[in-house]
Amino acid sequence: MRPALAAIALVAVLTACSASQPAGREPARPEAGQSVRPSAEAATTAPGRAASGRPVPARLEFAEIARFDKPVAFAVREGDEALYVAEQSGRLRALVDGRQQVIVDLSGEVSDGNEQGLLGVAFHPTGRWLYLDWTDAAGRTHVTEWAFDGRRAGGRRDVLTQDQPYANHNGGQLAFGPDGYLYIGLGDGGGGGDPQGNGQNLGTWLGKILRIDPRGTPYRVPPDNPFTGRGGARPEIWAYGLRNPWRFSFDRRTGDLWIGDVGQNAWEEVDHEPSGKGGRNYGWNAFEGGHPFDTGVRAAGAVKPVITYPLGQDGACSVIAGHVYRGARIPGLAGHFLYGDFCAGWVKAAPVSDPAHGIEVGRVEQLSSFGQGHDGELYALSLQGGLYQVRAAS
Repeated sequence: MRPALAAIALVAVLTACSASQPAGREPARPEAGQSVRPSAEAATTAPGRAASGRPVPARLEFAEIARFDKPVAFAVREGDEALYVAEQSGRLRALVDGRQQVIVDLSGEVSDGNEQGLLGVAFHPTGRWLYLDWTDAAGRTHVTEWAFDGRRAGGRRDVLTQDQPYANHNGGQLAFGPDGYLYIGLGDGGGGGDPQGNGQNLGTWLGKILRIDPRGTPYRVPPDNPFTGRGGARPEIWAYGLRNPWRFSFDRRTGDLWIGDVGQNAWEEVDHEPSGKGGRNYGWNAFEGGHPFDTGVRAAGAVKPVITYPLGQDGACSVIAGHVYRGARIPGLAGHFLYGDFCAGWVKAAPVSDPAHGIEVGRVEQLSSFGQGHDGELYALSLQGGLYQVRAAS
């Protein structure tokens, strides 16, 4: 079974099984050439109560406001109202009043493998610098900085680079935390089952979330990082034991970190980290979704995920972490964490006080990422090209 042609360029990033991985349960995927039409109003859950008997927090619709070429990441910048969208093919675009402008064009430099390309974008809290996560022709990960005045990006420099042993599991998420530092997601380097043991190895950045001050030469390690000064450990590491943390976000009210870690061949998971609690081990590859994976690997003090679901359930294949809703336009969604699945198409909302019990509130086909505006309102991106504004259903 092959993924739909529209999804071929990214499906391996977001699916748990790839050609390089060992045999296992293959998640259901659309057949080649099958048409999957995105919907501008994708909510399918009626108000009231779900089949579980739990109240549905809100019925949502996803209103298309623009189209892009394989959009995979979203950001906003202090000082302007533009919405910035990263296209996997290599361009960062700004959307203002319905018009698009190319800010950075890496299309001639990015690798075009299934799990490669332009993968992440973030702006410095001051708005003066722009950061992109992308892979070059050799498959190497770059986190690159540009000075940015709202119109032009210049003064390009690499903040850090990471060789990738395989073409998959590149991570790619960039986000500035409430502490003003840049957090960088890196997958375990790829291959099936973490063959190099990177997830539990503190001597490599692979399989980690890093935390740095990018305004150094080339960057500065915060002195309170959890592994600073520890022999054999890379001081940039903030969290470890991750397989492919494709998307993560900070709760703008509490500072808590929510991490969507794409699973291997049985379980998808979301991890929750209370604000400032660095140094946590999320268990890969001793565990997958809180279940034993490689019994020969020790994962001391592994923290269990707060959300898990099995691959193949309703066609599920890859978790897409979103945001805790802190906007004002959808009162019923307040204090709920929004997340979805790339293949299954559902979007669920889970109360932060009880995240294991998420309830479907809508659908987006080939969901690739979520975004959050200055006002706390949410957006969703589809690999098919749509940028959607999340609204309460009328």
